[in-house]
Order: sequence, then C-alpha cells, then structure tokens
Amino acid sequence: MEYRYIGKTGLRVTPICLGTMSFGSWSDENESFRIMDKAVDRGVNFFDTAELYPVPPKSEYSGETESIIGRWLKGKNRENLIIASKVAGAANGWFVPPIRNGMTAIDKFHIKRAIEGSLKRLGTDYIDLYQMHWPDTVIPIEESLLAFDELVKEGKVRYLGTSNDSAYGLTKANETSKNLGISRFESIQNNFSLNNPRFLDELAHVCKQEKISLLPYSPIGGGVLSGKYNAKFYPENARFSEYLKNSNPRIRAQGTRFVNDKSLKSTSKYMEIASQLNISPVTLAVAYSKQFDFVASTIIGARTPEQLDNSFAAFDIKLSEEVMAEIKTIQEEIMYPMG
Repeated sequence: MEYRYIGKTGLRVTPICLGTMSFGSWSDENESFRIMDKAVDRGVNFFDTAELYPVPPKSEYSGETESIIGRWLKGKNRENLIIASKVAGAANGWFVPPIRNGMTAIDKFHIKRAIEGSLKRLGTDYIDLYQMHWPDTVIPIEESLLAFDELVKEGKVRYLGTSNDSAYGLTKANETSKNLGISRFESIQNNFSLNNPRFLDELAHVCKQEKISLLPYSPIGGGVLSGKYNAKFYPENARFSEYLKNSNPRIRAQGTRFVNDKSLKSTSKYMEIASQLNISPVTLAVAYSKQFDFVASTIIGARTPEQLDNSFAAFDIKLSEEVMAEIKTIQEEIMYPMG
C-alpha cells in the first residue's frame, strides 16, 4: 500500500480516505460497520467525519455519525487509524447548521464545545486531524487559530486543517499562523473532481508552494460521474434526484449545481474514456482525483459496502499523460470554456 504525508505532518495516510457522511441517515449502523470493515480490510487507514454528520443535516441526528464510528472503534487498535473530524461554522449562508441551536461559529467557545462533543462520541482522547468545516467570515482568523492551537497543546488534536476555503482564506490563515508562531492548517478539504477542477487554479499553487495538502471530497461529483444521471430517468433514492424534487430552493440549487446540461455532457465523454480503458467511470473519477502531487488522500463515500469496489479499484491506477490531456480538453470545452 502506498502512503502519503498530509502537509508537513507525521500523518501517513492511504491515498483513498473513507468519508462517512451517510452513516446514520442513508446507511444504518450495521451497514456502516460493514463499510468500515471492508475499508480496513482493503488497507484504508484514514477516516473523515464531522460533528454535523450525517447528511442531509438534521437536528435530530447531528453527531450520530461520530457515535457510530465510536461504537465501531471499540475493540479496534486506535493507533492504526487516522481519524479526521470537523467543527461546524456558520456554513457561509449555505444553510444553518442544526448544531448548538443554529448559532455555530468558529470562535473559542464553539471550538471547545465541538471538540468535547466529538471526542465523547468517538470514544477517543484525541483526533488526528481537526478541521474547520467552513471559514467564518465574522470571527477574526487569529481568534480561531489561537483556539485551535490550544487544542493541539492540550493533546486533544494532533494537526489542523480547513475546508471549503478560498486561496485568500488559506493564505491568510497560513501567514497568520506563521506570524503568531502557532499551529497551522496542514490540509484543505475542498470539492475537486473531473467536473469541478477549479482547485487547479490559485489554490493548487498555494498548496504546492506552502506544502499544504488537498483532501478532495466529492471525487465522483456526488454520484454524477458514475453516469447514473445520464440515463433516461434519474434514479430513485439518489441524493440529487431527491434534491431536485425538494420544495426548498436552496436544496434544489444544490441539485442543479451538480446535475445540469454541462455536467451530464462532460460525464458522457468521461464514460467513453472509462470504456476505452476498460474501467468503471467511478474508477476513472477517483483515479483522476488522487493523481496530483498536492493531493494527500481522496475522500470517497458509499451507502453500501459493494459501492466501494469501483473506488478501491483506483488504488492501482495511474492515468497516462494522454488520458489527462484528453480530460483537460473536455474540461476546457464543456465545464470551463474560454472566451
């Protein structure tokens, strides 16, 4: 098994990470245990979760994902696994996180409350990588970073990361940490896929220059890159099928952000490439996501253990320069045409 370091840390992780946001909603506890067992059997040592999970976010079961992982961890060798979790901020207007009465913020109070809850639910005394789920546009980054640094000094957290951040936000945080002489963000967890390669612009440059690792999420575009939305009818019980029928315009917008004419057109072309390579479109998408040198580990998800197979097939695949060039042409012509 190949291992990669996250940022400048001592965290050696597998190039594929198991995301857990479905545990407790789309996947019940028994199914979640089977998914985690299968991941470990395949050699995966990196698990990503959040105090907010499972999704879709609901106040009645926020935190259940961490609780499921905590029950699964009992009897396991904790030091064999790298566990990442996140503190929920204000979500930058995407929605109101149903945690702490919807008043979440990345300040000292909420960071302390969040870590205490996560440690208790996970049944562990430390988290390997603790991440800011969204940047907080109100709380000064200095206050957030100082509070995170206290967790590192207390031994509750080994390293820090951010998520859903911008090139400006990542650079600002990085320089602030340097100036204060405190722990920095070693990773950034952002959306990155065949259908969303925007990270390759300034954010990739920051990561390379500062040795900060990307942990891509949604490498298969929320399921779109599997090709299941390219059929005549959208599949039943699929996330975006449900989103597109939702009466809430914000939730519907999340559906159309992923499922639209351009994404379906590009997906059909990626499916052709996958067919030529004799691999699944999912395998192609995951292989692409982990291809880059600034990527430490690509976060995949599954509702059932069987869905892991095509993602895990990407462990052994490195795409050729010719295939990468073909992909870039599709991205430039369809997803982000110039001029």
